[in-house]
Amino acid sequence: MHRGKGMKFVGDSRILDPSVRKPMGPKDYSEYPGKTEAFWPNFLLKEWMVGAVFLVGFLCLTAAHPAPLERIADPTDAGYIPMPDWYFLFLYQMLKYSYASGPYNVIGLVLPGIAFIGLLLAPFIDRGPHRRPLKRPLATGFMLLSIAAVFYLTWEAAAHHDWKKAAEQGKIVASVDIDKESDGYKVISKQTCITCHGDNLSGGPAAPSLIGTGLSADEVAKIAQHGIGNMPKDQFKGTPDELKKLSEFISSLKAK
Repeated sequence: MHRGKGMKFVGDSRILDPSVRKPMGPKDYSEYPGKTEAFWPNFLLKEWMVGAVFLVGFLCLTAAHPAPLERIADPTDAGYIPMPDWYFLFLYQMLKYSYASGPYNVIGLVLPGIAFIGLLLAPFIDRGPHRRPLKRPLATGFMLLSIAAVFYLTWEAAAHHDWKKAAEQGKIVASVDIDKESDGYKVISKQTCITCHGDNLSGGPAAPSLIGTGLSADEVAKIAQHGIGNMPKDQFKGTPDELKKLSEFISSLKAK
């Protein structure tokens, strides 16, 4: 038998040629210019850059305009009207309508839920391959309807809200240690002044604070007799001695 006689050489494509090395990077997308790109690092780098710009802008905005604070919440203040943040104004406005509030609160909660579920299901309902909005009618329609509803309800809530009253009721007012056993405070309680001005005389939705007014006793007595602003005339019904105690007490309240 001669050497090499009857032998055949078979090549196996599954065995990699060590001399040929494939690049470890992303695929070459040059055949599809402008249609797609590599996720790493091209797309992800763009996302990071856009996110960084918005983050820096947001930090500058919060530093220049800090979030406004209101006075400490008082659970006994039944006249306080809460106001949600701007991104919830459309839900706040919806609850003002008769069909979504009061005995129909369930409807007011169900409608937004249906809308958000519809947005979540839109990609699964309209599964067309097209990317143009006109060729995706269901998804485009759901989105435009949602945007229009949110913008309209937000505008209505902002346009019909009493912003001046809201700022007044949430304003941080100075406090002072009040001696509720003093004669002046007893006169105030007897004249039901605390109904509008509060137990701590810090004011309310319909009345200003009586702390740190800067008024003299005579000026306070004149206002108690003749009224001012929303306070009617002849509101005080006590004796001259009680009027003196009340006016001296209020004029002595100094803010901390």
